[in-house]
Amino acid sequence: MASRASAFGDADDQHAPRLTIGEVLNVLRDDFPDVTISKIRYLESEDLVHPQRTPSGYRKFSSADVARLRYVLAAQRDHYLPLKVIKEHLDALDRGEPLPGSAPAPAGGAAPEPDAGSLPPEQFARAAGLAPGQLADCVQFGLLAPDAEGRHPAADLPIARAAAGLARHGIEPRHLRVYQNGAEREAGLVEQLVAPVLRARSEEARTRATEKLQELVALSAQLHGALLEARLRDLLRP
Repeated sequence: MASRASAFGDADDQHAPRLTIGEVLNVLRDDFPDVTISKIRYLESEDLVHPQRTPSGYRKFSSADVARLRYVLAAQRDHYLPLKVIKEHLDALDRGEPLPGSAPAPAGGAAPEPDAGSLPPEQFARAAGLAPGQLADCVQFGLLAPDAEGRHPAADLPIARAAAGLARHGIEPRHLRVYQNGAEREAGLVEQLVAPVLRARSEEARTRATEKLQELVALSAQLHGALLEARLRDLLRP
């Protein structure tokens, strides 16, 4: 199979050393302690990374493959993006097209997220694309929750950016309680499935539970989008 073009490096360099899946795991674990071999295999099965195969079937990963894995894992961890969306971003990068507005950029690309664990309201609003009044409305209607010092977790930026995008279409924070209520119900269902395993003392069990949690979040987002599209399909018909 011919190597695919990649925005993450030269995937066609036949002379570059390639890594086994175990070696890739060792490379990634410093930055992503929860990653496992099964997780890497799962990402390959979702068509997010495309390692070569030896005649005997062993995976061999290029530096571009490792960079793609870093991108996927960081997008999940830092931006809570579902795999479907991450794949769309990767495909856009491979085609040389601009990333969607809230997409993380690969190393050496656009400016990274703020490193701070929490941000003052003005900086948080600016990073999210919200006006101060819109940020206040997001807090009032329960979409965002500042800490005791009035600062906002940087991890909440994806929520704020989605609210800012919807506001540009005339959907105000007060209209978004339906999303908040739905997310709380979904979180309760997911918690029932993974909480007992997360309380286990076995590190292996906790790792499996973390992977399961990430997959459930991605599948929930996929189901939500599919259901919404199905309900609105009649609007798109001529």
